[in-house]
Amino acid sequence: MVRYVAASTLVLLVMLVMIRTLQLKRLGIKAVQFGEKDKTDFLILPFAFLLFYIVFASAFGLPEIGAQLFDDTFTGWIGVIVCIMGILLFIYALNSFGKSFRVGLDEDHPGELVTTGAFSISRNPIYTAFGLVLAGIFLIIPNWIVLIYVFAGIWLFNRQILLEEQSLKGIYGKKYMEYCKKVRRFL
Repeated sequence: MVRYVAASTLVLLVMLVMIRTLQLKRLGIKAVQFGEKDKTDFLILPFAFLLFYIVFASAFGLPEIGAQLFDDTFTGWIGVIVCIMGILLFIYALNSFGKSFRVGLDEDHPGELVTTGAFSISRNPIYTAFGLVLAGIFLIIPNWIVLIYVFAGIWLFNRQILLEEQSLKGIYGKKYMEYCKKVRRFL
């Protein structure tokens, strides 16, 4: 049962991003900037597909890759709670983002600086939500490869956050710097 939650969480995240992207496209906003500034972004996709396979293989009885580190139902249910928290934070962040939502850096048409809603408690609620989902999936599917994904994900999120912060400083200047003093990077 809990493994279906992990698979459903990944599907829900992708669907939420696609829905928001289509909503913005109807408004004439190009929300997906992924890979336009840094072509190496596309190296992430095969690794994302591997994670999807590991999760779906575990949930649906397909041939599995990697060994489990432990097997504990209670820990799996904690993972479900963490995944739900991640999804709720992600939805809250998407709603807070409004028309400023982008996948990747958009220095040409960045939208307005969002400092309310989820962004009043975290400068990076979407990355925080992704981190929660990855941690939750590991607790549900304690595969050593998924554990590597947790650490690699945290490293990649931090790398992207640092790139975005430099971009936001250039775009919003003092307004962004004041915001940084008031709100922490994560939680």
